[in-house]
Amino acid sequence: MYVADSRAAASAEPAARPPAGRRGTAIAPTVLALGSVSLITDVSSEMVTAVLPLYLVAGLGLSPLGFGLLDGVYNGFSALVRLVGGHFADRGGGRHKTVALFGYGLSALCKPLLLLAATLPTIGMVLAADRTGKGLRTAPRDALISLSSTPATRGRAFGVHRAMDTTGALLGPLAAFLILRATTDGYDAVFTVSFCVAALGVLVLLLFVPRRHKAAQETAKGSHPAPPRPTFRSALALLRRREVRRTTVCALLLGLATVSDSFIYLLLQRRLGVPDQWFALLPLGTAAAFLLLAAPLGRLADRVGSWRVFLAGHAALLAAYGLLLSPWHGSALPYAVLALHGCFYAATDGVLMAAASTAIPQELRSSGLAVVQTGQALARFVCSIGFGAAWTAWGDRTALGAATVALAAGAAVAYAFRPEAPTPAEVVPA
Repeated sequence: MYVADSRAAASAEPAARPPAGRRGTAIAPTVLALGSVSLITDVSSEMVTAVLPLYLVAGLGLSPLGFGLLDGVYNGFSALVRLVGGHFADRGGGRHKTVALFGYGLSALCKPLLLLAATLPTIGMVLAADRTGKGLRTAPRDALISLSSTPATRGRAFGVHRAMDTTGALLGPLAAFLILRATTDGYDAVFTVSFCVAALGVLVLLLFVPRRHKAAQETAKGSHPAPPRPTFRSALALLRRREVRRTTVCALLLGLATVSDSFIYLLLQRRLGVPDQWFALLPLGTAAAFLLLAAPLGRLADRVGSWRVFLAGHAALLAAYGLLLSPWHGSALPYAVLALHGCFYAATDGVLMAAASTAIPQELRSSGLAVVQTGQALARFVCSIGFGAAWTAWGDRTALGAATVALAAGAAVAYAFRPEAPTPAEVVPA
């Protein structure tokens, strides 16, 4: 049933058999360099993300439906261009860094444009451009991580990268909070500093991330036969593979009930009456839990299987929804909700990419990961718009209740439909 796909994926892996000793568990320098880029970039992006919901809803007076539309744009445009980024990164075999660099640069240039945007259409266009940059860079970056590690250590590699990425997510809201307290025109100052930090991330990527991964260099030297030229059709044809198709469908179903982070923070603020000046600190709880758990859960996924960890992460999100719906108003409520929210990301973000990589051949790695990411991102785009509309029409509790039921149903279907893949450590060359 899975044997043919397992052998096909394994045969595409350079040195798929994990080496013995410490070398087999070492994190590749490329992963650490990309983690540094993501750390710096996330400081920049999370500075904006931390203040954006309050800036739009309280500052510009947007309704929950209007914010849902913008939040949908924020995620939807990223989904639309992921396949494009993955396709161009795979063509030529060594363009992963080039495409990622363009994506990071585009997002950096959007930060100062927020200073000029004051209406819903202009803010929407700036956010769309910013998310276009994120969409272009995500699949090539994850492909570089995947291609720089072996199947047996891939979960750990993604976990370390996501931990470094989340360190930036932890520092970004803190920086935004300090800037808002120290300046008069706080939002303008946040957007300006965010641009400077993003530019630094682009510079680190340019100087320290190698242009070509080891496997591509060996192919260029003739160690491997030249792969066929990747096309959009060949990327979409990956869905004919049972494991890729099941992975994509499961990610899409669960994404349809994944409420946006910004809505979670707005729900907490309304539930607890958090003052506006403290709102930017709410993402710190999610980021702290994500940072602490990303690497351990990545290692756990290598040992027990990615899908067990992935589905357990959605159980944590379901528990967070339940706490927000419960009558409990204790002082520990925000800590519990944010800890569960961070656990959800630690168990799903990099773990999903590690699981998908196992079934995708090397020459289509970036495009294949983009297919999975696109399905998930489009589903979250639909969820943002639907949740905002439900909140506006029926109130926040009814909207969250519907999302909770949808998530429970989606998790049950995903459990039954999950790929029956071996753990990465069990995959050996054909």
